[in-house]
Amino acid sequence: MSTGIKWQKSSFSGAGGEQCVEIAAQADAILIRESDAPDVTARANRVGFAAFLAGVKTGRFGS
Repeated sequence: MSTGIKWQKSSFSGAGGEQCVEIAAQADAILIRESDAPDVTARANRVGFAAFLAGVKTGRFGS
């Protein structure tokens, strides 16, 4: 599934980059994966991804 997809790593990746989130934009979706499990990909539409990012920024998913 990830063949030909241009992934972008999070700016919060560790120095080695092993523990990070990567995203890729497609015409109809945003793809999300963890760099240590690249074969597992989540897919969201742009509205859903924007809502997810807003929740992350406000701490909705943190402890």
